[in-house]
Formats: sequence, C-alpha cells, structure tokens
Amino acid sequence: MASVTQQQIQKFHQDGFLVLERFFTAEECDSMRSQIQRIVAEMEVPAHCRTEFSTKEEEQLQAQGSSDYFLTSGDKIRFFFEKGVLDERGNFLVPKEKSISKIGHALHAHDPVFKQITHSSKVQELGRKLGLERPVVVQSMYIFKQPGIGGEVTPHQDATFLHTEPLGRVLGFWIALEDATQENGCLWFIPGSHTNGITRRMVRAASGSSSCVEFVGSEPPYDASQFTPLPVSKGALVLIHGEVVHKSELNSSASSRHVFTFHVMEAKGTSWSKENWLQPTPDLPFPSLYT
Repeated sequence: MASVTQQQIQKFHQDGFLVLERFFTAEECDSMRSQIQRIVAEMEVPAHCRTEFSTKEEEQLQAQGSSDYFLTSGDKIRFFFEKGVLDERGNFLVPKEKSISKIGHALHAHDPVFKQITHSSKVQELGRKLGLERPVVVQSMYIFKQPGIGGEVTPHQDATFLHTEPLGRVLGFWIALEDATQENGCLWFIPGSHTNGITRRMVRAASGSSSCVEFVGSEPPYDASQFTPLPVSKGALVLIHGEVVHKSELNSSASSRHVFTFHVMEAKGTSWSKENWLQPTPDLPFPSLYT
C-alpha cells in the first residue's frame, strides 16, 4: 500500500470521500471473509425472529423485540437479515449464509480478526495523516449485499445516525472484500455534498413509543443525476465523510458484495449525542483507534 499523499487528503476534503485502491491485501480480505463464515456457521437465529405472529399485541412485541435487539447491539456481535428470508417460525427459507444482511456493531471490539484490521498500523497511520488527534471507534459492521436480494441503501448521510456536536467529526472506513461494481451495488456519491450540514436525524424515541427510534427532519429529494458511481476493487478502502450524501443500489447480480466498515469519531473537543441510537456502554466505552 502506497502512503496517502497530501493531494489525496485535499481531494477528500473537496469531495467528501476518497478511494485508496489496494489498501488491504487479498490475504487480509480473505481472512475477514473466512472469519465471518465461521461466525455465521455458529450463529443462532435471534429469538425475536422466531415469534409467530397472531395478535396485534404480539406483533408489537415482535417489533419491540427487533428494536431492542438493534438498540442494544452497539457493544455486541448481532445478526440482521434480508427481508423475506425467514418464515414466521424463524426457519430459513434460503441457506442462512445467503440470508444475512449485516452483522454489527462491535466486531472491532470482540473479534480478533476484525479488531486487528481496525487497529492495523496502516489504518492508524492514515488517521494521523488525516490529522485525527483522539480518534475512537464507535461501531463496525460486516455487510453482505447478497446476490439478487441485497437491498438498496437509499441516499443518506452517516451523521443522520451518528450525530456529533460539532458536525464533521465522524469518518467512515469502508473496505471492499470483493470487487464492488455497478451491477452488484457499489457506492454512489454526490461529490462535495458534505459541506451543507444535515437535514435529518435519527434519534431514540421517547420510552413507551411503538418504535425505538424516530426521524427528525427529512431527506431532501436528491437529483439522481448528481450521483457518481464508485466501483472499486477488492482491498480498496473508501473514506466517507460523515456528511457526504451517498447510496447504493439493489444487488441485481449473481455475485455478493461483501464489505467490512467501521466509523471513527475525533473525540477531541467533540460531544457524542445522547439521542443517538448507539451509545458507549460500561462494557464497551468507545476504544481509541490508536493503540
């Protein structure tokens, strides 16, 4: 991996994203893929996916179960599925390794392979080049983007979900573990869209409401022609500014698009919103990126 140049960092500040091809080796990508295979092989279907619906009340409990499962996943390794892959008893309608949408949100803390990648010396060096003084890791996810069913991710800004005061303190590291193409659902960006703040926030709902989170504000209608596709090769690292607008399309191809991604916050002079769905816990305060 060549060292990142000042020119590239300047481009990141200008566009709100940056591609570093071949940042990770094929071996590193494959070690993450085989580790996730082991994790999926041992996975138990979460109880809230197994409930059989009958009454409205049970349906609400089911929804509440799902939301609690999500809300308390910040310091654990948990499983999230594509729509329509489980029957009401929680049995898989497709092979389980093909049913899973993502695994989150603390692989970086609990799994040795993902921890090593997150804190690898090249990632730490990149953080220093970007001028991060006290970066902490707030969450991580393994995203599968399954062939044929890997759902689209509508246009959004990461700071909608991971809000800080001031803004501009959250940075995504997005690692392609396979080639990401226009066919299998690569990222699309609106270059330069990271400079206008955010229009929407996802916050924890008041206790007793039917859902666990709610949105404040709304996503403006984006013009599809403003988006630029970003196909990248296996091993590429894409840096994503917390406020840049990006999306990915449905995976309509026959190949998956596996990704490991984690978010870092510059903790110096920053406050993490108490209303964010994700909160540090006594078990897992946000760990420093630098070791």
